[in-house]
Amino acid sequence: RPHVSFFVGFGVAITGIGLISFNGSAVLRLNPLGDLLAVLAALVWAVYSILTRKIGAHGYGSLQATRRIFFSGLLLMLPCLPVFGFSWDTARVLKPVNLCNLLFLGFWASALCFVTWTFSIRRLGAIKTVVYIYLVPVVTVLTSMLVLHERVTWMSATGTALTLLGLAISEMRRFRLWKSAGHLAKSGQA
Repeated sequence: RPHVSFFVGFGVAITGIGLISFNGSAVLRLNPLGDLLAVLAALVWAVYSILTRKIGAHGYGSLQATRRIFFSGLLLMLPCLPVFGFSWDTARVLKPVNLCNLLFLGFWASALCFVTWTFSIRRLGAIKTVVYIYLVPVVTVLTSMLVLHERVTWMSATGTALTLLGLAISEMRRFRLWKSAGHLAKSGQA
């Protein structure tokens, strides 16, 4: 069960993620449909994480569980293809650049990532694993700095620090300050 430190860490990390996300944006523009879809995506991911833990409890390995989930997802997508006007064009798919992109997205960005996510949930539990999603914006800032040579602003640096601090707080069972305060109170009574 999550402790108080989990929720405090969540608040600190979300503040940091907000600073990273709105870095340099003077005007906040809301898009109700996009915002609703983003919230729904987060909720679906939470349900997926919980269901993945339950599937793992039935003895399925990470690879086997991911394979079954992908197969079910593909079957559920098939009826939607005609609705969205999908047309299969073999010549376009077989172009080397498109084929390499599909293979990268299919095996590396999807399959391998989902397998490692399932493995992590089995090892750490759903809540602990989800906490590490806080690192995605931090990795984004570091990668943009190293690969794209973007300049780190004070907002993104502060956001990165707050996100890492929030992750550390979330991982603590209880605050050391509270623990030491309890020891001081006990020693004062003695």
